[in-house]
Amino acid sequence: MQSMGCCFRNGSTVPQLCWDPALIISQIMLMQAIYYSSLGLWLALVDSLVQSNPSLDQIFSYEVLGFATSPGRLSTMAFILNALTCAVGLLYFIRRGKQCLDFTATVHFFHLLGCWIYNGYFPTALTWWLVHTVCTALMAVIGEYLCMRTELKEIPLNSAPKSSV
Repeated sequence: MQSMGCCFRNGSTVPQLCWDPALIISQIMLMQAIYYSSLGLWLALVDSLVQSNPSLDQIFSYEVLGFATSPGRLSTMAFILNALTCAVGLLYFIRRGKQCLDFTATVHFFHLLGCWIYNGYFPTALTWWLVHTVCTALMAVIGEYLCMRTELKEIPLNSAPKSSV
Protein backbone atom coordinates (compact mmCIF):
# COMPACT_ATOMS: atom_id res chain seq x y z
CA MET A 1 0.00 0.00 0.00
CA GLN A 2 1.42 3.41 -0.97
CA SER A 3 0.30 6.94 -0.29
CA MET A 4 2.20 10.16 -1.05
CA GLY A 5 5.65 8.62 -0.76
CA CYS A 6 4.83 6.41 2.21
CA CYS A 7 4.68 2.64 2.26
CA PHE A 8 4.30 -0.11 4.79
CA ARG A 9 7.31 -2.46 5.00
CA ASN A 10 7.66 -5.90 6.54
CA GLY A 11 4.07 -6.02 7.76
CA SER A 12 4.53 -2.84 9.77
CA THR A 13 1.51 -0.67 10.45
CA VAL A 14 3.70 2.45 10.69
CA PRO A 15 4.14 4.25 7.35
CA GLN A 16 7.74 4.81 6.26
CA LEU A 17 9.18 6.97 3.50
CA CYS A 18 9.81 5.04 0.31
CA TRP A 19 12.19 5.76 -2.53
CA ASP A 20 9.80 6.34 -5.41
CA PRO A 21 11.58 8.22 -8.23
CA ALA A 22 8.43 8.53 -10.35
CA LEU A 23 6.56 10.16 -7.46
CA ILE A 24 9.46 12.51 -6.68
CA ILE A 25 9.83 13.59 -10.32
CA SER A 26 6.09 14.15 -10.66
CA GLN A 27 6.07 16.21 -7.44
CA ILE A 28 8.98 18.32 -8.74
CA MET A 29 7.14 18.90 -12.01
CA LEU A 30 3.94 19.77 -10.13
CA MET A 31 5.73 22.26 -7.88
CA GLN A 32 7.38 23.88 -10.94
CA ALA A 33 3.96 24.18 -12.56
CA ILE A 34 2.51 25.70 -9.39
CA TYR A 35 5.48 28.09 -9.12
CA TYR A 36 5.21 29.46 -12.66
CA SER A 37 1.41 29.44 -12.96
CA SER A 38 0.86 31.23 -9.65
CA LEU A 39 3.71 33.66 -10.40
CA GLY A 40 2.09 34.37 -13.76
CA LEU A 41 -1.25 35.03 -12.04
CA TRP A 42 0.31 37.33 -9.43
CA LEU A 43 2.21 39.24 -12.12
CA ALA A 44 -0.94 39.53 -14.25
CA LEU A 45 -2.78 40.95 -11.25
CA VAL A 46 0.04 43.42 -10.55
CA ASP A 47 0.20 44.39 -14.24
CA SER A 48 -3.54 45.01 -14.32
CA LEU A 49 -3.24 47.36 -11.34
CA VAL A 50 -0.69 49.58 -13.10
CA GLN A 51 -1.84 48.99 -16.71
CA SER A 52 1.49 47.43 -17.66
CA ASN A 53 2.09 44.90 -20.43
CA PRO A 54 3.00 41.40 -19.21
CA SER A 55 6.38 40.10 -20.28
CA LEU A 56 8.61 37.08 -19.72
CA ASP A 57 11.22 39.58 -18.52
CA GLN A 58 9.16 39.97 -15.35
CA ILE A 59 9.74 36.30 -14.57
CA PHE A 60 13.24 35.68 -15.90
CA SER A 61 15.13 38.97 -16.27
CA TYR A 62 17.58 39.98 -13.53
CA GLU A 63 17.06 43.71 -14.06
CA VAL A 64 13.29 43.80 -13.54
CA LEU A 65 13.35 43.00 -9.82
CA GLY A 66 14.32 45.90 -7.63
CA PHE A 67 13.25 48.53 -5.17
CA ALA A 68 14.11 51.69 -7.11
CA THR A 69 11.15 51.68 -9.53
CA SER A 70 7.45 51.09 -9.05
CA PRO A 71 7.32 48.15 -11.53
CA GLY A 72 10.32 46.61 -9.76
CA ARG A 73 8.64 46.89 -6.36
CA LEU A 74 5.41 45.43 -7.72
CA SER A 75 7.26 42.52 -9.34
CA THR A 76 9.09 41.91 -6.07
CA MET A 77 5.74 41.88 -4.27
CA ALA A 78 4.43 39.33 -6.80
CA PHE A 79 7.45 37.06 -6.13
CA ILE A 80 6.86 37.28 -2.37
CA LEU A 81 3.14 36.51 -2.75
CA ASN A 82 4.13 33.62 -5.02
CA ALA A 83 6.35 32.19 -2.26
CA LEU A 84 3.31 32.16 0.05
CA THR A 85 1.17 30.51 -2.63
CA CYS A 86 3.82 27.85 -3.24
CA ALA A 87 4.04 27.18 0.51
CA VAL A 88 0.36 26.20 0.36
CA GLY A 89 1.25 23.99 -2.63
CA LEU A 90 3.83 22.25 -0.46
CA LEU A 91 1.13 21.61 2.13
CA TYR A 92 -1.30 20.04 -0.33
CA PHE A 93 1.05 18.13 -2.62
CA ILE A 94 4.24 17.35 -0.67
CA ARG A 95 2.67 16.98 2.79
CA ARG A 96 5.96 16.27 4.56
CA GLY A 97 7.66 18.96 6.62
CA LYS A 98 11.04 17.27 6.18
CA GLN A 99 10.79 17.54 2.39
CA CYS A 100 9.70 21.20 2.14
CA LEU A 101 13.23 22.61 2.04
CA ASP A 102 14.26 20.02 -0.58
CA PHE A 103 11.39 20.85 -2.91
CA THR A 104 11.75 24.60 -2.34
CA ALA A 105 15.46 24.49 -3.16
CA THR A 106 14.73 22.38 -6.25
CA VAL A 107 12.06 24.80 -7.52
CA HIS A 108 14.36 27.80 -7.07
CA PHE A 109 17.37 25.96 -8.53
CA PHE A 110 15.41 25.23 -11.72
CA HIS A 111 14.25 28.85 -11.77
CA LEU A 112 17.90 29.95 -11.50
CA LEU A 113 18.76 27.69 -14.46
CA GLY A 114 15.82 29.09 -16.44
CA CYS A 115 16.93 32.66 -15.72
CA TRP A 116 20.51 31.82 -16.67
CA ILE A 117 19.41 30.34 -20.00
CA TYR A 118 16.96 33.20 -20.68
CA ASN A 119 19.52 35.96 -20.00
CA GLY A 120 22.58 34.14 -21.32
CA TYR A 121 24.68 34.87 -18.24
CA PHE A 122 24.74 34.05 -14.52
CA PRO A 123 22.80 36.50 -12.29
CA THR A 124 24.92 39.27 -10.81
CA ALA A 125 22.17 41.66 -9.66
CA LEU A 126 22.19 41.89 -5.87
CA THR A 127 18.45 42.63 -5.73
CA TRP A 128 17.69 39.45 -7.73
CA TRP A 129 19.65 37.35 -5.22
CA LEU A 130 18.09 39.16 -2.25
CA VAL A 131 14.52 38.71 -3.50
CA HIS A 132 15.02 35.03 -4.36
CA THR A 133 16.80 34.27 -1.07
CA VAL A 134 13.92 35.83 0.87
CA CYS A 135 11.35 33.99 -1.29
CA THR A 136 13.17 30.67 -0.84
CA ALA A 137 13.26 31.15 2.93
CA LEU A 138 9.59 32.18 3.08
CA MET A 139 8.41 29.27 0.96
CA ALA A 140 10.45 26.70 2.90
CA VAL A 141 9.68 27.96 6.41
CA ILE A 142 5.97 28.61 5.88
CA GLY A 143 5.56 25.35 3.93
CA GLU A 144 7.31 23.42 6.68
CA TYR A 145 5.21 25.14 9.34
CA LEU A 146 1.98 24.29 7.53
CA CYS A 147 3.04 20.67 6.95
CA MET A 148 4.23 20.19 10.53
CA ARG A 149 0.96 21.61 11.84
CA THR A 150 -0.91 19.05 9.76
CA GLU A 151 1.44 16.20 10.74
CA LEU A 152 1.06 16.98 14.43
CA LYS A 153 -2.72 17.10 14.48
CA GLU A 154 -4.25 14.86 17.07
CA ILE A 155 -5.41 11.56 15.62
CA PRO A 156 -8.86 10.66 16.94
CA LEU A 157 -8.85 7.10 18.26
CA ASN A 158 -12.47 6.91 19.27
CA SER A 159 -15.35 8.66 17.59
CA ALA A 160 -17.67 8.19 20.58
CA PRO A 161 -18.32 11.28 22.70
CA LYS A 162 -16.14 11.63 25.78
CA SER A 163 -17.82 11.07 29.11
CA SER A 164 -16.74 12.80 32.27
CA VAL A 165 -15.98 10.29 34.99
